Amino acid sequence: MQKPLVSILIPFKNTECFLVDCLESIEQQTYNNWELIIVDDSSTDGSYDIVREFAKKNSRIRLLKNSGRGIIEALQLAFRHSKGQFITRMDSDDVMHPEKLEVLANNLLEYGEGHVALGLVNYFSEKGIKEGYKSYEVWLNNLTKKGHNYSEIYKECVIPSPCWMVYRTDFINCDAFNPNIYPEDYDLAFRFYKHNYKCIPCEKVIHHWRDYSYRTSRTHVHYAENHFIGLKLRYFLELDYIKNKNLILWGAGSKGKKIAKTLIEKDVPFEWICDNPNKIGRDIYGKILKPFSDLTTIQNPQSIISVANKDAQNAIKNYMRKIKMQPLQDYIFFC
Repeated sequence: MQKPLVSILIPFKNTECFLVDCLESIEQQTYNNWELIIVDDSSTDGSYDIVREFAKKNSRIRLLKNSGRGIIEALQLAFRHSKGQFITRMDSDDVMHPEKLEVLANNLLEYGEGHVALGLVNYFSEKGIKEGYKSYEVWLNNLTKKGHNYSEIYKECVIPSPCWMVYRTDFINCDAFNPNIYPEDYDLAFRFYKHNYKCIPCEKVIHHWRDYSYRTSRTHVHYAENHFIGLKLRYFLELDYIKNKNLILWGAGSKGKKIAKTLIEKDVPFEWICDNPNKIGRDIYGKILKPFSDLTTIQNPQSIISVANKDAQNAIKNYMRKIKMQPLQDYIFFC
């Protein structure tokens, strides 16, 4: 019995240096029943010609030109032309492990609809991986090993954009690539979470994630941190904000201020605390910053924590465990 068709969707723009490695890694998959819908998003280098040559030799590769502009419209076009029962995305500058599709598809077949198949990722770069990206890789992989990705969804994107697979029916039910919201990968992760799709644990590295200085996620305004905060707050207020609790904002750094300003604009009541003696008692945006010690006087709190320091975060987690506070329900890390 033939296994389900997997539709691989790729938008590309000016990645001629990496496309051969990417496409060859797809052709070398142990899982053979796939189609590649790959969309040129107005490349000005030789990328289109490279893909065209691959498509001439492999009938499973379908090359299209983006009729719109940007990654989201390219993905929308790719999905409209796809036929697979399973849907996955790939980036044109990355490399698949030979068993990537097989691992993801087999996990979906085993667990069924209502699940997201994931795998471990490995960052690589000709110039070496910086500490921040290595830290993100370790953090993300630790979540994926246990399938606990949503537990820290408000920190950063917990679903690696080029390393997931879902049933087509589930993808349509969560509105596919239709929302024109950036960063589109993080928005999709929140929609998987919203629809309660369970993350399937995986302990195998199946995707090699390339880093380089001019990668879109590094350079484009759509992937700047200020977009992340707005997205996080929108989904928090929709999905996890408990109105009968007293909302507390921890921290008055740049992220804390951005969160506070947005909450004020949305007319969401909150108390603001910090442990910086230079800020305690100050009036920022019409809110008086209170000392951390005031937390014990606030009944039934739900806390947004914008503290970025890792040691401080660990101390906060230990404190929350000590006073029987639960993640998401009672406190959420926003960085």
